[in-house]
Amino acid sequence: MKVEVIAVGTELLLGQIVNGNAAEIGRRLAEVGLDHYHQVVVGDNLGRAAAAISQALGRADAVIITGGLGPTQDDITREAICAAAGVEMAFSEDFAEHLRDWWARRRGRDMPANNLRQAEYPQGAVLLANPRGTAPGLRLAVGRVWLFALPGVPQEMLPMLEEDVIPFLVKEAGGPGVLASRLIRCWGESESGIAERLGDLFESSANPTVAFLASAGEIKVRLTARAGTRQEAAALLDPLEAEVRRRLGRAVFAVGEETIEQLVLRLCRERGWKLGTAESATGGMVAQRITSVPGASEVFVGSVVAYNPALKTALLGVPAEVIEEEGVVSEQVALAMAEGGSARLGAEVVVAVTGSAGPEPGGAPVGTMAVAVRTPEGSAARTFRMPPDRERARSFTSTAALQAVRLALTGEWW
Repeated sequence: MKVEVIAVGTELLLGQIVNGNAAEIGRRLAEVGLDHYHQVVVGDNLGRAAAAISQALGRADAVIITGGLGPTQDDITREAICAAAGVEMAFSEDFAEHLRDWWARRRGRDMPANNLRQAEYPQGAVLLANPRGTAPGLRLAVGRVWLFALPGVPQEMLPMLEEDVIPFLVKEAGGPGVLASRLIRCWGESESGIAERLGDLFESSANPTVAFLASAGEIKVRLTARAGTRQEAAALLDPLEAEVRRRLGRAVFAVGEETIEQLVLRLCRERGWKLGTAESATGGMVAQRITSVPGASEVFVGSVVAYNPALKTALLGVPAEVIEEEGVVSEQVALAMAEGGSARLGAEVVVAVTGSAGPEPGGAPVGTMAVAVRTPEGSAARTFRMPPDRERARSFTSTAALQAVRLALTGEWW
């Protein structure tokens, strides 16, 4: 069964509200193994909303609409459904009485007349109870397609999705299936490079499928399988995952939801080592990412942010002559920062960052970043050429710094 999602609301197009409803609906559809190929956002315009619904009815087996069921003039979803489905608008006297009673009990006053719009519904539709609001949902058969309309307020939409829509669609589809995904997380290779190495798998594998996603310096390879049960899906995914890992080797650092921050903390915890950071250009971003993980305090001891060259000497003990001779953006300075950070923080493992984030060159071309890691087993540094954009350079470098710790802790860097 193919399901399409339409979100109605000009505020979504203007970016005033994030379209979290579509993401939540997509997640639930995937969990029960229903196909989900299209999501559409349309403003509060009757003609455009009706056109979007008509298009969805022509390519999907079910359509879920959120938003536009309120009592005001710009709530046009009911009218748009009537136009797209070719049906008249009906009125429920029973629901109108329910609305009057709700206002009397909850608000202690008479209901404004425009709230009666919520008692209107496309002819032939079934009204779906809304236990958390006044706008009922709708279910309407349009030819072979099932059409649902739900309120846009997430607190109202989600219970109706769980209790009415998903169970109905699963039954119509003949029972639940499984759409299972695995995320193989990689670093140290470009997205195009990974795609090239896995190109034949992408072309030849229909179930499971292979997809690629780049984000903040990390490349994700997503494997997705459709099956009747989770065990059957795992049997499809296991050999493909093994082949991807074989081809990508040390570029793979995790599979699933484990982030690089969690991985680094786990590796340090397993060795009984404390972790710290000594940062300049990243301004504490590496430490922030580490401390975003619950329980980080078991491993992480602290950070020294020494932005000014003089503070690198005063706080981290970097020899002034090293800064003078090598430049503040250098592997030698990064190594000295890591060593000094270890001594002052009492941490066996310290990652240090110094660089030129821009917009003006800071002793090196913008995007030049030096990262060093110190562990009880050795120290090493590497210079990275990051994008010449301040925030991307800092974000990508924080990822590179954490990955450098991983390589040091696993012995791959040395």
